[in-house]
Amino acid sequence: MIDGTIAAAHLWSGGRLLPDREITVKDGRVWSVRPGTTGAFRAHLVSVPFTDLQVNGGGGVMLNSDPTPEGVRRIAAAHRRLGTGDILPTVITDRPEVTEAAAHAVAAVAGESGVIGLHIEGPHLSPARRGTHRAEDIRPLDRRMVDLVAGLRARNLRVMITLAPERADPALLAELVASGAVVSAGHSSATAAEARAAFARGIGCVTHLYNAMDPMTSREPGLLGVAITSDVAIGLICDGVHVAWEMLRLAMDAHPPGAPIFAVSDAMATVGGPDHFTLYGRRIDLRDGRLVNGEGALAGAHIDLRQTLANLCTHVGLPLERALPMVTDAPRRVMGLPPRRIEEGTASSDMILMDDAFRIIPAHP
Repeated sequence: MIDGTIAAAHLWSGGRLLPDREITVKDGRVWSVRPGTTGAFRAHLVSVPFTDLQVNGGGGVMLNSDPTPEGVRRIAAAHRRLGTGDILPTVITDRPEVTEAAAHAVAAVAGESGVIGLHIEGPHLSPARRGTHRAEDIRPLDRRMVDLVAGLRARNLRVMITLAPERADPALLAELVASGAVVSAGHSSATAAEARAAFARGIGCVTHLYNAMDPMTSREPGLLGVAITSDVAIGLICDGVHVAWEMLRLAMDAHPPGAPIFAVSDAMATVGGPDHFTLYGRRIDLRDGRLVNGEGALAGAHIDLRQTLANLCTHVGLPLERALPMVTDAPRRVMGLPPRRIEEGTASSDMILMDDAFRIIPAHP
């Protein structure tokens, strides 16, 4: 590990982008942070680790296929190597037993390996907007799921649950919201009126905006249009495959000032792993940067948040001070977590060093 002084052209810490900082590290911990540029070890950007709220897999492992503590640890380790320090492992539509096994696995390792909770994406989705989710397991919100989420929240575990609001019983939805889970609208055919009603009932987030929802039109903005212009949190996949760069910028510029907007990877097992994996017993292949199933449909994303940051700056045209919160502080805010900081006592492993092409600089100079 680095032991000495790092000269950083930019330091991102505690929600602030600071120019020309020297970070001295001794025995694996930050000793001091001060203005200056004389450090022997140089980096374009030193940042806190990224936080990803939608991680289906990594390192060759899918949470649905290996809903065990070891499976969760392997996914977290794969993303940690790529700069993402905190994740919500994400279980997608499946049999109740698989969802419950994933919940128990995350509960067993939460607080270690950067696992901050669980994201349950489905099965309470619109069949018309299911994407790659298995059709036979899709069902309306039910008591079993509400009780599972309530049990996780009773253990003080952070939970995000993605559902189609138009398929959720209002009374059960109210219980989910009251539990303190982050309820997110996604994989939905909700009309604008249904979206507004859902946000009024406490749904405070939208999952991978644009994807798996009806497109907006001049007379029917739908969930998409209402989300962009509301103060709910919105997540985006920024790989240039799921959403065009121009449409990403449109959403970012139209979203109300101060309303959370964050990036997710929607990563699958190929991130930090092989070029294919199995989901629902079917092979998913990485082809020209796309993950596709046998039907040719997109099946998650092959990207991490470091590449996401690079895309936001180089393809979307965001300045660092606008792009960095989307992969660090904004997702943490959505989950009720404070920003990470680089300060005296911070472990050197809780810093990411990057060059001006956003490549990670190894910790061994």
